[in-house]
Amino acid sequence: MHSVRFRWRLAYAVALVLFGTLAPARAQGTQVQAGQEHAAPQPDTAVAGVGMGALTRDASGTSWLPDASPMYAVHRQHGPWTLMFHENAYLQFLHDAGRRGDDQGGSINWAMGMAARNVGRGHVGLRGMISVEPWTIRGCGYPNLLASGEECRGDVIHDRQHQHDFAMELSAEYDGPLGGGTRWQLFGGPAAEPALGPVAYPHRISAMPNPIAPIAHHWFDSTHVSFGVITAGVYGGRWKIESSAFNGREPDERRKNLDLGPLDSVAGRAWLLPTPRLALQVSAGHLREAEAGEGGEPRRDVTKATATATYHRLGGGRVWASTLGWGVNAELDHATHAVLAETSVTRDDRDSWFGRVEVVGKTAHDLDIAPAVASCTNCVDPGTFTVSKLQGGYTHYLDSRAFKAGVGLVVSAGFVPGRLRPAYGRTVNTGIGVFLTMRPAVMAMVGDAAQAAAGGRAMVMVQTALDPVKLTCRAGFDPAAAPSTIYEGNTYYFCSAADRDTFLTDPKMSLSMMPPKQ
Repeated sequence: MHSVRFRWRLAYAVALVLFGTLAPARAQGTQVQAGQEHAAPQPDTAVAGVGMGALTRDASGTSWLPDASPMYAVHRQHGPWTLMFHENAYLQFLHDAGRRGDDQGGSINWAMGMAARNVGRGHVGLRGMISVEPWTIRGCGYPNLLASGEECRGDVIHDRQHQHDFAMELSAEYDGPLGGGTRWQLFGGPAAEPALGPVAYPHRISAMPNPIAPIAHHWFDSTHVSFGVITAGVYGGRWKIESSAFNGREPDERRKNLDLGPLDSVAGRAWLLPTPRLALQVSAGHLREAEAGEGGEPRRDVTKATATATYHRLGGGRVWASTLGWGVNAELDHATHAVLAETSVTRDDRDSWFGRVEVVGKTAHDLDIAPAVASCTNCVDPGTFTVSKLQGGYTHYLDSRAFKAGVGLVVSAGFVPGRLRPAYGRTVNTGIGVFLTMRPAVMAMVGDAAQAAAGGRAMVMVQTALDPVKLTCRAGFDPAAAPSTIYEGNTYYFCSAADRDTFLTDPKMSLSMMPPKQ
């Protein structure tokens, strides 16, 4: 027990040292801003970020997607405020086979509104996100064989995915320049996401067409709804270092309130975007009293660490998104690991294929079974079982310019070791689900003919600068020869005449999406 505790304290210390070493680093590249969810499609070769930066990488909380990311949102401009609305809703019927399987109809859903504006050289953003799952999903959650986490009716939730809380996010942020291409960011609120783990699964493009939560959710991104968060970070064109103080206690089963608590948990995260297609993150955190104790024992602390890579490839009306990750949860006397790989391919914003494979170490407590005996040969240790799940599906969306309605199918197979056969009935248990879904249509960049043909709404987002020297352009660019135009009394410079012409199709939208470099 002491050796396990020492190893994970050492790992956590190493992670914090790593973050501290990277923080002063300076990277070449462009700048970004936080405050929006997903960004409009742009070519894989695009240079991300201008001024406050591009929307392309900003995702849940302060997390990042690759720069080459699509945006599924409704956008409006109201004076100086940029307003955005995102949602993803399903009306589903799910069936899981086996002794622990179940049938259930219901609705998995969330909706998010955001408002952002420039304030001097900085940027202010407000976010609110809700889910009505407390009313649309019965009991302790929807069937999801081998899922685990949190409590309901005095027992651990197992083989089901719990509902999201009504208030998923109530947050604000400020972003401002430090100088030399580096910016600082302050984020937080009574319901928000700390700097721990990858982009939360409801916001990952690789997971978006899939209505079902990963069974490794509590190893990667379970803190995406935390009731009390403060995050501070610094970032450059392709890197970010950030740290959070937050309330790491799991929400209770009363999903309609705010489970506020002391901000006594800590986390740190480092991001690197080496190319527009790739986003890498490593993170670690110590969560005080994160989980309820067994049999009336005190709540337990959990130390978490994650490492993930997300890859996007856009072009020809196709969006291909994949995420690969590893996570670990370490408690006083044991640690469990999880590996996840998921992918989705969407063509012309009409047809989406998705898949996921997970391998997770889960304890007898996680799965609510009698503890394994010491002679168990199918377990990582006497109290931990290695389980896995394979999932895949298809969604067809109807043509629409604002919101896309769709119909889909998801199938799964859950695998357990022989020792768990008495509890599950078989070592392989299948599942199936059918669903209707609704989400915003993808927003197409001006000039993206494939997306426009598929019903995407045009978004204008062009890199500009008040000083041409500040532009980040391709090799050989001469600032003295930069194309320019005058708009509302200001002279704006561009990397190319094509960028200038695109800007002139809707200067107001472009400046709201990408404020000029100064």
